[in-house]
Amino acid sequence: MNYAKTAQKLAEYRGQIGELRKKMRKLQAEIEPEEVSDYEFATMDGVTRLSELFGDKDTLFVVHNMGKGCAYCTLWADGFNGAYDHLRSRAAFVVASPDSPDAQMEFAQSRGWRFPMVSYQGTNFAEHMGYRGKDGYLPGVSVFKRKGKKLVRVADTSFSPGDDFCFVWHFFDLLPEGAGGVAAEIQIRELTGRPKAGRHVLAPRKVGCRSPEESGCDDETQDRNTRRVAQSAARAARSGKGTYAAKRRIGRAAAGAAMGQNR
Repeated sequence: MNYAKTAQKLAEYRGQIGELRKKMRKLQAEIEPEEVSDYEFATMDGVTRLSELFGDKDTLFVVHNMGKGCAYCTLWADGFNGAYDHLRSRAAFVVASPDSPDAQMEFAQSRGWRFPMVSYQGTNFAEHMGYRGKDGYLPGVSVFKRKGKKLVRVADTSFSPGDDFCFVWHFFDLLPEGAGGVAAEIQIRELTGRPKAGRHVLAPRKVGCRSPEESGCDDETQDRNTRRVAQSAARAARSGKGTYAAKRRIGRAAAGAAMGQNR
């Protein structure tokens, strides 16, 4: 297909995506909030609560980061750092991970991150929000609001390589060779400060991403991770915890599987 025809077809696809986004936005606006507990987190200044993370805002973004061992989580966070001023002009923004506060501070300084971080190490926050299963932690973001004395979650979505939460992949998608089949060739030294180099895939086994040599960098692995999200959400629903997240995540898992078949 020649350049002009290809560009026209791509514009049609982008238009379809735009229409889907409008439908998703409408549905998101109609969601029934989920009340949550005032969870405790560890910081360099001591213990803080979810309610304290709002500051003077009534809305709060909490990013579920898998820790410094996950190269993809670092890639996402690097992008959030650049947009931090824009994000905090509308809502409070915090990145949470299972790393200790000391480890968070050291790593954040090495990356030049400006956003606040909290540790949910030793808590059930990630599990209750649907971002920890039997195989480990999962990346994503939750949106909370204050309703009087109550705290509610009004939205959440999981992260995965190639998603809308990291613009790098969309630039790579414009290249004839695409993103190289995985997402990007990521130098581990650059992203985590470790000397080992290689490609990382989203493989939530224990805490953090593992290399392809350890966990397999292929479509089957990605599909398996999608199934894990759905299974974890289903278990949460049966237990009565994170029901809101379970319903949303099961739907996202099905959509993610469909997207994977079409990439």
